[in-house]
Amino acid sequence: VQLQASGGGLVQPGGSLRLSCVPSERNARIISMGWYRQAPGKERELVTTITSVGTTKYSDSVKGRFTISRDKDKDTVYLQMNSLKPEDTAVYYCNAKEFDGFRLKTYWGQGTLVTVSS
Repeated sequence: VQLQASGGGLVQPGGSLRLSCVPSERNARIISMGWYRQAPGKERELVTTITSVGTTKYSDSVKGRFTISRDKDKDTVYLQMNSLKPEDTAVYYCNAKEFDGFRLKTYWGQGTLVTVSS
């Protein structure tokens, strides 16, 4: 499975962006999708995930500002980011976890850069 992420860019503090992540193929074995981010000089960290049944999880740093959603018809995951702060600047990576009944496999997208700056 290849993941195509898009929607990054430059935005002013307080602004909004929406990221999208589309898998290269429909895959019923995908049990969750989500977003991670990596800021310069820092480790990659979890931002948010959504399971195949719609259960969501957010890091404390984005709760109340970011919203993850999934369009099952398009098999696309979105990340709506509002009230962006300079500390949200990072490369955002789409992630998908697939379970084939025996093992869990993880897939990563290529990353999309989000820069929050005035």
